[in-house]
Amino acid sequence: MTKIAVVFHSGYGHTLRVAQAVAEGAGAELVAVDAEGNLPEGGWETLNAADAIIMGSPTYMGSVSWQFKKFADASSKQWFGQAWKDKVFAGFTNSATMNGDKLSTLAMQHSGIWVGTGMLPSNTKAAQRNDVNYVGSFSGAMAQSPSDSSPAEMLPGDLETAKQLPGLLDAADER
Repeated sequence: MTKIAVVFHSGYGHTLRVAQAVAEGAGAELVAVDAEGNLPEGGWETLNAADAIIMGSPTYMGSVSWQFKKFADASSKQWFGQAWKDKVFAGFTNSATMNGDKLSTLAMQHSGIWVGTGMLPSNTKAAQRNDVNYVGSFSGAMAQSPSDSSPAEMLPGDLETAKQLPGLLDAADER
């Protein structure tokens, strides 16, 4: 059975909701980066043992949160030793605006196999904001939450996009 871990940071709870949707869709274990940028006890072991790692962060000022960046910088030990080489990776992000420079948040590292969404965008005249992949991302799942909204007000289409982040299990099983 493929072991999948979702490592993420969430500042206000919106990215947590996306992480939960991704984990539900992938049957994955959640590993939360805390407010100080650290993993919980056993977090590194969970990531090292995973066949696939899905990374998520809010997009702040055109990049990941500083807490997620601290985790990413700490993972340079795995990168240097190529410990995660050929693992399957995917990513997701959330920001307050529709674009919000989210694409620069979805970075590919660790000599792994990056899996995009594989979803067509909802970009026709008939498209509705609650459609899957309305934000139109191919590199990873993207969500948009107005800055004055609560995590409970996240749009179902964005959460469904996260649940359907496809290809991850198939790609991991084919390795």
